[in-house]
Amino acid sequence: MAVRIQTEDFDVGAEVNAMRLSNPNIGALVSFVGQVRDLNDGDNVASMVLEHYPGMTEKSLESIVEQAMNRWNIEDALVVHRVGELKPLDQIVLVLVASAHRKDAFTACEFMMDYLKTEAPFWKKEQTPSGERWVEAKDSDDQAKSRWQQ
Repeated sequence: MAVRIQTEDFDVGAEVNAMRLSNPNIGALVSFVGQVRDLNDGDNVASMVLEHYPGMTEKSLESIVEQAMNRWNIEDALVVHRVGELKPLDQIVLVLVASAHRKDAFTACEFMMDYLKTEAPFWKKEQTPSGERWVEAKDSDDQAKSRWQQ
């Protein structure tokens, strides 16, 4: 299990290959890559700045990964999240989950993203033609997370 917060871009192929080759018990590897869109809430987005609280953010992401590992039969997991200024088409986040079988990997990856969107302490500020604005939390993200609560 690993969690990284970084400003630099990541290489999805290299991360997948490293995890794939790390453990012969891995039979399935599922990934999610999020990237910056050029349009949000009907406005053009020129850039986005992601802010976080160092230390607190890593602990939050580690907790999310640990919850997934406790709920599903997962061999390994990785979360890489970028911070700083990003432009449209820049990668923001990579969630990578490995398991013996695909169902656990798919389900755990989806769980991790739903919790990351609602629980991880990140703040997004977009630069639009009308100026800067903070990105508000979405009800749909809370609804997605609620289905995992027992």
